[in-house]
Amino acid sequence: MNIGNLLLLIRNHRSCRAYLPGKKISDEIIRSCLEAARLAPSACNRQPWRFVIVRNPEMIRRITDGGLLPGIGMKWLADASAIAVLCAKTDAKVHWLAPILSGVQYHLVDLGIAGEHFCLAAEAQGLGTCWIGWFKGKTVAKMLGIPRGIQPVALIAAGYPLESREPTPRRELAEIAFAERWGGKIAEAPSSSDSQ
Repeated sequence: MNIGNLLLLIRNHRSCRAYLPGKKISDEIIRSCLEAARLAPSACNRQPWRFVIVRNPEMIRRITDGGLLPGIGMKWLADASAIAVLCAKTDAKVHWLAPILSGVQYHLVDLGIAGEHFCLAAEAQGLGTCWIGWFKGKTVAKMLGIPRGIQPVALIAAGYPLESREPTPRRELAEIAFAERWGGKIAEAPSSSDSQ
């Protein structure tokens, strides 16, 4: 894969909130998404991610009806073909002691990397995904028999998109990236006339 293909995949990836109801995702596709997540880097190689893949439509409905926090309507979740419940299995030294000293919640960084690997692998295979953080972690853990010491951190809805999704606006590179120090200008990409 070249950088152009990678950027195209990332550019096409966006949150999907409308799925073809009842269209199943094959075991092979789920496995490849999990493999992409498994290969993610992590702080001190602790690999704190754990995934529970929910494909049973009745359980997806239960999570939709009783596992989400109030105030944001997410009935579309019931049409997802799967929900990946992204959980953290934390390590005392790396995930509790180190953040006291550094202020960085390393397990959340690690889970973000693994979760996005999962989403990009899904996108590459024609699926749409949506991260959900507005849910009742303890309720979902109880529904799915997740043991104590394993913390549900996010839900990732997955399924076949009902419709094409239009790109959403993104900030310009100059607004989000700086060279050498805050406010330093990043070099601009050469124009097409410069390469001639």
